[in-house]
Amino acid sequence: MTREPDLPAIGGAPVVRLQCEDRDRAGPAFTSADVAPGRGMLLLQLRAALPGRGEVELLATPPLDEVARHLDGGPDDFAGNRSFSLGGAILLPFANRIRGRALTDRREIETRVLGRIVRLPRNWGGRAAGAEQYAMHGLILDRAADELEQTRGHVRGRMRPGDFAGRWLSRTEVRCDYALRPDALDLTVAASNVGPDLLPIGIGWHPYFRCISGDRRQARLHIPARGRVVVNNYDEVLPTGAVQPVSGTSHDFSRPGGRALGELYLDDCFVDLAPGAGRAAAELVDPAAGFGLRVSAAAPPVSAFQVYAPIDQAYVALEPQYNRADPFGAEWNGADTGMVVLRPGETTTYAVRVELFQV
Repeated sequence: MTREPDLPAIGGAPVVRLQCEDRDRAGPAFTSADVAPGRGMLLLQLRAALPGRGEVELLATPPLDEVARHLDGGPDDFAGNRSFSLGGAILLPFANRIRGRALTDRREIETRVLGRIVRLPRNWGGRAAGAEQYAMHGLILDRAADELEQTRGHVRGRMRPGDFAGRWLSRTEVRCDYALRPDALDLTVAASNVGPDLLPIGIGWHPYFRCISGDRRQARLHIPARGRVVVNNYDEVLPTGAVQPVSGTSHDFSRPGGRALGELYLDDCFVDLAPGAGRAAAELVDPAAGFGLRVSAAAPPVSAFQVYAPIDQAYVALEPQYNRADPFGAEWNGADTGMVVLRPGETTTYAVRVELFQV
């Protein structure tokens, strides 16, 4: 690990740069990664050496000096929103959307979680006139790590958010680990219930992976899923409670090698995963660039991949997560939506690995 003089402070803490100890590796290899401990252990950038291309940046993130200005805590960065607009944000204690009653006198919603009323930041929503607003992507987006342990290729941040300033149940402690090697980036997030009550936990990760060639149409996506959550529209993106089989549809990315994105817009939650050896692995392949990347996660507890791929951008967000959107919503009629409920003293561990391969 190196703290270099030109790395800015973000969220009141210096950016940490991880570097690989050994880069003597044939084929594509990771070289370095930047993490922002001041913003919920946000992964700002991940770099790799690709044969014939040199070192490239794999994540859709502006230069670090621009990021420091972007993550400024201003009105557009309410509740840390801008953390999930770049790089790879960690989402906790829930991923995706939670609906509730909008409070008119403050930017919050009121909703019920495990039978208790909670108030959450109303930090996202549809852009159309009259569209519903809701809570989005958890409560650590702008939280700084309380403790940090570092080596050259590893960083561990510990957070003690407790009950998230009264917004959540029980009390939580979080440990986030990044370990970088030439052949893999490992992210491990452990959440523990250190309070007296039941603790619902959903964990996710929101990395924007670039299509290095710049040609999004020919990029191929593989998702090991048999179903897709049906949403009301692509503005609010709220689940209806229905799950549609993907077989034979334009959203079937389940076969090995995947299929080209073409002109298909995606903001979809893929479920009913088919893991192998306890892990679900999604792939984004860029044939024009001659390489692909694999994102695999321990499944369970990961039960879904959210995929965001706008037509006019050369990136794909591959988001392995515990829970479906609006996990406590009435539309699910009591179905398992992927949230883990911890008893006092219990811990849940989220484990994701990113790997590169040539094509």
